Amino acid sequence: MNFESIYQKALNFEALTVDEGLLLYEHAPTPELMHVANELRKKKVPGNVVTWIIDRNVNTTNVCVAHCNFCNFRRDIGDKDTYTTTIDEYVEKIEEMLKQGGNQLLLQGGMHPRYGIKFYTDLFSELKRRYPEVKLHSLGPPEVAHIAKRSRLSFRDTLIQLRDSGLDSLPGAGAEILSDRVRRILSPGKCNTQEWLDVMREAHKLKMVTSATMMFGTIETNRERIEHLALLREVQEERPEGSDGFTAFIPWPVMLDDTELYQNVDISPIEPMEYVRMIAVSRIMLNNVTNIQASWLTVGTDTAQLCLHAGANDMGSIMIEENVVSAAGASYQMNAKGIQQSIIDAGFRPQLRTQGYQHAKLPEMVPELQPA
Repeated sequence: MNFESIYQKALNFEALTVDEGLLLYEHAPTPELMHVANELRKKKVPGNVVTWIIDRNVNTTNVCVAHCNFCNFRRDIGDKDTYTTTIDEYVEKIEEMLKQGGNQLLLQGGMHPRYGIKFYTDLFSELKRRYPEVKLHSLGPPEVAHIAKRSRLSFRDTLIQLRDSGLDSLPGAGAEILSDRVRRILSPGKCNTQEWLDVMREAHKLKMVTSATMMFGTIETNRERIEHLALLREVQEERPEGSDGFTAFIPWPVMLDDTELYQNVDISPIEPMEYVRMIAVSRIMLNNVTNIQASWLTVGTDTAQLCLHAGANDMGSIMIEENVVSAAGASYQMNAKGIQQSIIDAGFRPQLRTQGYQHAKLPEMVPELQPA
């Protein structure tokens, strides 16, 4: 099978069709796929730098109405082990993060049936009052959609109030697979595909920093994976002038240990080379997204390093305190020294960054490692 014309189209930064992307994903030789994706990375992000960030993952609450069948984290109101993180607990966690050189909180959690816009604007305002220098990277589109419906607001007005109270950027959480067929089965309580995309469209109009994700390896088809990428590319193409839109795309394989989905559906784990192929196809399909991140937390350091030669240019975060995917089986850990060393060992130069992908200076307490 001859893929040369598709490769050339990709290398010219032309948008591949879903059929073309699917053909590459299912049939292109892995070395060729990696080579094309790596060439695109070098054009899109020249040089030998791989970026990373220090942040802390804090969960606002574990009460959630979404009922995702791949999640061990969520609880119902009335369960004995429910919680909502208090301001005092945030302060303790932020102080610990600052001592480790981080300055960003990734705030996520359950979609609590009683928490509307005021809960979040009060929370963000108080955190910013105490720590104006800390960036708040919070609330994926399902949470924004839930808050909007709970508060009878438009997505735009919800985002404006959240932004004005201190929200700095939006993670691409809760995308799973952008297919309503899949979403009705996996996460019936979350927003649908159109709503997820529309929240991001509004965020881009407000010139907010956002990222995009994909959790794959459940019940979706390969075509639905590629369609997911095409939808993200479409929204990115619509972003207004002056907006970065999606600063990065992060795919990760589902973690299923002891989840309801694992108990009821026969699902094979994503093998390392399948993940590498997904990274490569993501770089090839997303011709208008600059940064592709390898999820070392879910695939391990070795596979993530290989991804740096298959189109990825970012290693993500050292992820202080991550609870959701860890509750479903992710067990990899890495500190600031480890993530820098893994980048060096893969043949690149580590560079600390911000959520908006500007280069940042390493804090004094973090050792700076240089390639030999």
